[in-house]
Amino acid sequence: MKKKLAFVGIGQMGGGMAAHLTREGYALTGYDPSERSRDLAAKDGVKVVATLEEALRGAEVVLTSLPNPAITLDAWLGEGGILAHMAKGAVGIELSSIDPETMVAIGAEAAKCGVRMVDAPVSGGPLEAAAGKLVLMTGGKPEDIEAVGDILDCLCSSRHLTGDVGTGKTVKLVNNMMSMGNIVVAAEAFALGTAAGVEPQTLFDVLSQSGGRSHHFLKRFPKAIEGDYAPGFKIELGEKDVALGIELGRRLMQPTPAASVIREMIAVGMAGGRKGQDIVAMLDYYQTMSKPGTDKK
Repeated sequence: MKKKLAFVGIGQMGGGMAAHLTREGYALTGYDPSERSRDLAAKDGVKVVATLEEALRGAEVVLTSLPNPAITLDAWLGEGGILAHMAKGAVGIELSSIDPETMVAIGAEAAKCGVRMVDAPVSGGPLEAAAGKLVLMTGGKPEDIEAVGDILDCLCSSRHLTGDVGTGKTVKLVNNMMSMGNIVVAAEAFALGTAAGVEPQTLFDVLSQSGGRSHHFLKRFPKAIEGDYAPGFKIELGEKDVALGIELGRRLMQPTPAASVIREMIAVGMAGGRKGQDIVAMLDYYQTMSKPGTDKK
């Protein structure tokens, strides 16, 4: 029999995952402090409630997909938070892109409450979330991970054991540092090619078959060259993830100079009016930065 689930954080990513689990037959209740997110998830078939306590009532597994470390920490450990409502033996699955230190702190407190914790950040966007085609990086005790293996497998096309709780977040930050670097460098190079007179579609067609291509170049640039910057992965989330990776490097005394430059460039793109757009809006930034009066959008 499938377990009773609660899903906290049903925004763009969490909502897609919650809807997919619902379609696959899980008894799932979703909650988000945003009324708009609740309404959108409800339209997608998710049973939603207006309070955290209602969502958690009777849940055997609690999944969270939240925007940043502070919100995640408060959701789990704050007064009246998730752990306050979970029964001993229940399992938490933390899917957010946050720092490993915060994840370890949540895992330690969960253990004191008799709650088993699985660290499971994801790679992929809203389309993959809704289709159950994410990649999962799972940290925790193997037996705890396998206890919710059916749920994890429902969400993903592949999952990988990374080690203890916290290691999943580390791998996720490394992945996103690489991904954001790929996008920013590709945007800079692509803008150079078009500035030199190469037609954008021709440039993409050639580069998509050449050594400079990357997963995100193939996925995001076709829309970008049409001027479509609707968010699949918002630029501010890219900045946040690279900043978390840099901070992890600082704590470990591991230099991250290239990532630091990438973060600054994303911040400049955001300052130019691209908050809320997809990270690939960095292409628009590079294409307009040399044209006076066109950067603020």
